[in-house]
Amino acid sequence: MSNHSHAARRQGGGFDLGRMLLEGRAFFALIAIIVIFSLLSPVYFSTGNFLTMSSHVAIFGLLSIGMLLVILTGGIDLSVGSTLGLCGVVAGFLMQGVTLDAFGVTLYPPVWVVVLLTCGVGAFIGAINGVLIAYFKVPAFVATLGLLYVARGVALLMTDGLTYNNLGGDPALGNTGFDWLGFNRLFGVPVGVWVLAIVAVVTLLALARTPFGRWVYSTGGNARAAELSGVPVKRVQVSVYVLSGICAAIAGLVLSSQLTSAGPTAGTTYELTAIAGVVIGGAALTGGRGGVRGTLLGAFVIGFLSDGLVIIGVSSYWQTVFTGAVIVLAVLLNSIQYGGRRKTAAQTSATPLLPLRLRGRPRATGKAQPPSRQPSIEAV
Repeated sequence: MSNHSHAARRQGGGFDLGRMLLEGRAFFALIAIIVIFSLLSPVYFSTGNFLTMSSHVAIFGLLSIGMLLVILTGGIDLSVGSTLGLCGVVAGFLMQGVTLDAFGVTLYPPVWVVVLLTCGVGAFIGAINGVLIAYFKVPAFVATLGLLYVARGVALLMTDGLTYNNLGGDPALGNTGFDWLGFNRLFGVPVGVWVLAIVAVVTLLALARTPFGRWVYSTGGNARAAELSGVPVKRVQVSVYVLSGICAAIAGLVLSSQLTSAGPTAGTTYELTAIAGVVIGGAALTGGRGGVRGTLLGAFVIGFLSDGLVIIGVSSYWQTVFTGAVIVLAVLLNSIQYGGRRKTAAQTSATPLLPLRLRGRPRATGKAQPPSRQPSIEAV
């Protein structure tokens, strides 16, 4: 009786501390990071430092949200770091002015045009990834790895390995305001954080309240079953890669604005940080499970941990070691969480199998029965 009550409580009746800690691990990890580094350095626990760290997290958060959409469908996008770097270079190139040799003039597009064109580049890279994966059946790992090198190579070709500086623009040319994304604040909060918040809210509502969100989760849960149910699986796959590219482009704009420069090597290994944020946030790499809130917490865990190690003077080499250890631990906890759920679901859905035997003629009973012409299956 006692064992039965414990099993019922585990399956969803009562309070389970272990399950709560497991599912809320990103939140508890963030609290632990804040407490530990605040004790190690009084500079860490201050409003100004939190806002500064949040502006850094905005870059990882934007990449992680785009990565979340891809991972929810069971895919992966290794090209987001290179897409960020290329989009930053495109923005820097446009801010320097576009010379039309045929007409002998140089055009200086306004900042809003630069933003739209840069997001278009990110969407284009994402569309290539999506088409290769959805329609040509190229494995996501291979397709996005190829685009990683292509995007980085194009960025290097555009700049010849150099960096675009002085992106503030000129009032006489009408292209000022690019640094607004990186340095300005609204109500005391950096604009980059507001951009992250807007993207997160829109993504959260899209996943929770629209058919597109249901399609994304069903595609990641079982693509074949979703397709048979009428879900446009291929369009969904292309769409999530396009959205991932746009998120990477926005992150590139924010980063270039913060640095007031755009270099071809920006965003190197950021794709791994984005994946780490999604995994730490509790999403399953196999698809179908995860959410925006957890992903944001995962991005803050990575960002606050990295900045905390810098503040207390830890070597950058050790920072890489700690970050890698956190990722491995997060994957291990995900395996424990979702492995247990799969086992429970299998036990719950399984029905006892009755032994069957083939009957060609009726059993001998006290009453006469008509002969059976067709053999039938009967449970013993």
